[in-house]
Amino acid sequence: MSNQSKLAMLAVMEGLTVEEMLAEATFDSVAKGICSDPMCNYTNEVEPDQDKGYCEKCGGQTVKSCLVLAGMI
Repeated sequence: MSNQSKLAMLAVMEGLTVEEMLAEATFDSVAKGICSDPMCNYTNEVEPDQDKGYCEKCGGQTVKSCLVLAGMI
């Protein structure tokens, strides 16, 4: 699953548009994050530059922030 697909899925799960979610993350010390494993959709709040966060559901170092998924960081 591509970064853009995961980004769109995360926005839907959070009840936001992608633009709203990215704007929130840009001006906050935390960002929405999602596991990048295609079989897992674990979400969590992470540091804005997180690209290898721990997934509590599948156990991988696979959680990425929305800003990383969008290619902004």
